[in-house]
Amino acid sequence: MDWIPIVLVTFKVLVLGTGMFFAIKWHYDQGKKEKEEKEMEKRAVLRAAGKVAAVFVLSLLGLLLFTFFLARKLGLDLTFP
Repeated sequence: MDWIPIVLVTFKVLVLGTGMFFAIKWHYDQGKKEKEEKEMEKRAVLRAAGKVAAVFVLSLLGLLLFTFFLARKLGLDLTFP
């Protein structure tokens, strides 16, 4: 009868200790996972912004060349004073 509290308390400490270990590990892994997802999302946004900027610059260059050739075709004077 004297050994039952020792065994049950030991069992309780082992079960609760194991449960706390896995709970802490799970929360730590979830935090790491969220951090990685945020980093991937940031990279995707930067990549998309770079593509939009590149398309904008190419469109601006195309418009400039079109305007230049149209002005030359119409006989406008394009020389600087």
